[in-house]
Amino acid sequence: MTVFVFDYTFEGLLSCVFEAYLRRVFPSVLLAEGCPLPLFHDEVYKVETDPAKAERVWNGLAKKLSPHAMTCLAQCWLAEEEETPMLLFRYICKAVDAPRSIETNFADPDVLDFARMWKRVDWERVRLMQFVRFQKAADGTFFAPVEPVKNALPLITDHFRDRFADQRWLIFDMGRRYGFYYDLHQVSYVTFEEDSTSSHFITGMLDEKLAHEDEALIQQLWKTYFKAICIKERLNPRKHRQDMPVRYWKYLTEKQQKKRQR
Repeated sequence: MTVFVFDYTFEGLLSCVFEAYLRRVFPSVLLAEGCPLPLFHDEVYKVETDPAKAERVWNGLAKKLSPHAMTCLAQCWLAEEEETPMLLFRYICKAVDAPRSIETNFADPDVLDFARMWKRVDWERVRLMQFVRFQKAADGTFFAPVEPVKNALPLITDHFRDRFADQRWLIFDMGRRYGFYYDLHQVSYVTFEEDSTSSHFITGMLDEKLAHEDEALIQQLWKTYFKAICIKERLNPRKHRQDMPVRYWKYLTEKQQKKRQR
């Protein structure tokens, strides 16, 4: 069993592909730095991420795959599933070695699994755009907490930059502890100190001191509207949970039944 150890970045993965072809040694396992090695293994290679090598692999793939498939490949890395690194590694190698494009060869299990993984990431992207709820802060910034299963937050920033181009906003991933801030000019990646005790980075809710003076009224109006458009005779809880999964309810204004703690 051959093990490649890398920094667990997409550029690092592409560097692993480069090193595999250079050494003529292909890994059975790809591990992040610091992870315990398998009990039975033959060789371990530490692969340093090299942007130049990663770019060469990427440019080579561009000759084998369509632009759409290239986009899907980059987005699949955001799935953050246990099998993601090895699946993408095998997919890339098959794409490089094949005489023609493999992207529609769904008889190949890796191609099929790749397509299904991308669907899961893309579906998370769509759901995020549907279920982001902003809270207006006292300084006029709109704050939205999210907690997606897949790391799809980078895929929705263009949508909100175009839709809310005249508003400052911060969308923050509560689980991964990072976000994107739009200052009316550009979108920036932001993180906060690990020991930050700001309540809204813990609960996802702006407290009374930070919220805009009209925020409570706006939220109540939204709840009233949501309740008014509901037709009781057509209630279908099962369908409702299918269209609006319960895991998103935590930060949905219309689902906040109890009065928030001040």
